[in-house]
Amino acid sequence: MIEEAVRCGYSKCRAELPPPGPQGGRRRSFCRDTRWSGGRTCAQMARAERDALDALGLDAGRATFQLDADRLREHVDALREPVADLAEALEAVRARLDEVEGGALAAVETANRGAAEAEAARVEAQQARERAERDARAAREQAAQAVEEKTAAVERAAAAARQALEATEALGAARQQAQDAMTGREQAEERARDAERRAAEAEAATREATVRAERAVTERDAANSRAREHRAEADALRAELATARAELTGATAAREEAQRGLADAQRLRAELAAERDEALAAVRAERDARHRLDQELARARERAESESALRTRADAELDRVRAELEGLRTRGTEELRALVTAAVRDAAPPGRSAS
Repeated sequence: MIEEAVRCGYSKCRAELPPPGPQGGRRRSFCRDTRWSGGRTCAQMARAERDALDALGLDAGRATFQLDADRLREHVDALREPVADLAEALEAVRARLDEVEGGALAAVETANRGAAEAEAARVEAQQARERAERDARAAREQAAQAVEEKTAAVERAAAAARQALEATEALGAARQQAQDAMTGREQAEERARDAERRAAEAEAATREATVRAERAVTERDAANSRAREHRAEADALRAELATARAELTGATAAREEAQRGLADAQRLRAELAAERDEALAAVRAERDARHRLDQELARARERAESESALRTRADAELDRVRAELEGLRTRGTEELRALVTAAVRDAAPPGRSAS
């Protein structure tokens, strides 16, 4: 079983975190000693990253899916080597199974050939024994015939002896017949001894063939036993091969599932990247619009300030004009009064003073 390593939660760190101490406890989520720019820790950088994603309007859960894709890729990379080892083990098991099957088939074929040879030797010995028995029977028949001929010859010799007195020529003929009978008897006895010798040889060959047949049967039984053992070993190897194939099928399915998950993760990452690009483009557009608005507001503020300054100057000029007009009006009134007074004084009759 592959134990998943716990890694730092900051996307740009992803360092493997140490396991808890001997006293146990909860695993850490971020590195403790790693420092980034400004002396910030991984936890602070991850918090700033989440704040930036929130500011961009992105979903932090979906944005961190890239981290899940990276972890999934790590799992796939971790599974690749065990799957390769399993494939090599399957190849070794398959080669061993082929070797065992070949050895078992060769042993069975050798046992069958030995049994066939033993059976052929037994048949040949049986045939030789039958031939020897036939030869022995023929020799015994010939010996019996020779005995009968000897008996007949003896009888004839006796008859001839009895008739010797009757005919000397018949005696010579009888002697010749007796000699021929003796020669035939000796030949028959020689043939009988030869037949007995052949029968003994056939019997010895039969015993040897029987021993060879028994040895062949024993070897065949041993070969059959070895074949059964090889067959049992082959069955066990087939079972192991089936188990390994099932494991390979499961690993292949897991790898395909991981590849599909990786493809989905890559597709989702591409979608998130597109959404991020769109969001960044919208943020940049909004930033540009805000910048333009700020510029327009600054220009409007400048125009307002300029108009306010103009209004202030206009008010001051108006006050000055009003003051001058009031002064002129006051001076004009006084001058008019003086002129009227002078005119009245000039127009009054003599002796009257202007009132």
